[in-house]
Amino acid sequence: MALESNPGRPAAPGPAREAAPAIKGGQEAGWPQTVRRLAGKYTIWLVLLVMIAIGAVSSDVFLRPTNLLNVLRQVSNLGFLSVGMTFVILTAGIDLSVGSIIGLTSIVVAMLMPHGAWLAIPVGLAAGMGIGCLSGLGVTLGRMPPFIVTLGMLSIGRGLALFISQGQVIEFESGFFEFLGGGRIGGVIPFPPLVFLAVVGLAAFVSRNTVFGRNVYAVGANEEAARLSGVNVGRVKMMVYLISGTLSALGGLFYASLLSVGNPTGGSGSELDAIAAVVIGGTSLFGGSGTMSGTLAGVLIMGVINNVLNLNNISPYVQQLAKGAIILAAVYIDYRRKGK
Repeated sequence: MALESNPGRPAAPGPAREAAPAIKGGQEAGWPQTVRRLAGKYTIWLVLLVMIAIGAVSSDVFLRPTNLLNVLRQVSNLGFLSVGMTFVILTAGIDLSVGSIIGLTSIVVAMLMPHGAWLAIPVGLAAGMGIGCLSGLGVTLGRMPPFIVTLGMLSIGRGLALFISQGQVIEFESGFFEFLGGGRIGGVIPFPPLVFLAVVGLAAFVSRNTVFGRNVYAVGANEEAARLSGVNVGRVKMMVYLISGTLSALGGLFYASLLSVGNPTGGSGSELDAIAAVVIGGTSLFGGSGTMSGTLAGVLIMGVINNVLNLNNISPYVQQLAKGAIILAAVYIDYRRKGK
């Protein structure tokens, strides 16, 4: 019996010795996963840091506070458009009319400003909301592709601006209104970036913490499944285009305020910049995936790229090439990730 008891004792630690490497191995396997997950989550911010480093190395002016504040002021208008575009793209849509809304809003404001900012501002916002509402109706009731609808609204908005102004740039004066786009808090901090950050914060809260926000993601991920789950898909799509039109009009107000003019061709090509910022920020063109914080990073990256190229006297034509290449690269990465 004694001989049988001795083999039994050393056998007991056996499972423990085998379990220890398993636990250690599990920890080792978990760390790479954690690192990859964090890297994937914050890749866009790492890219922004790399771009800032490139800017600092390529130009002595880049890191000066005046230049950085100027970058923030310049990207604010693009930011307004990009936040609205993010809502639209999350539903697997697209809005090509945002640039024309800037021009139309600036013309409406310039023509009505002699009657007072109290009239010009709300009517200017209403013009953008009207374009967004028509786009939403075309997509929901008309059941037309968003690309076609908003392309048509781009032409309508631009045509209205040119018709109303007879193709002329309209100058105006308004001390109070000029603070909107050119004012500084404490004489240092530009006012537009503060409004932009507030808009991003509100949009992030709505998209993540409200029923409407969850419905936006649901519609983009699987429209039919969302409909079967009781989501009013038409109402959600209508709202995202209305939001996009409203924020584009807000961008038009800041544009007119900064320059003190109404320009019927103002905002030309900004729809491309907005789409680029949203896609760079990680929002999927297939819908259902993306964050407002990512869009914020995408907007900042676009601003840094433009600023670095300008500081280094790079041709604006090259800037257009860079934007196009960035969009193609971002879409390709998204395409591969989705496995389409």
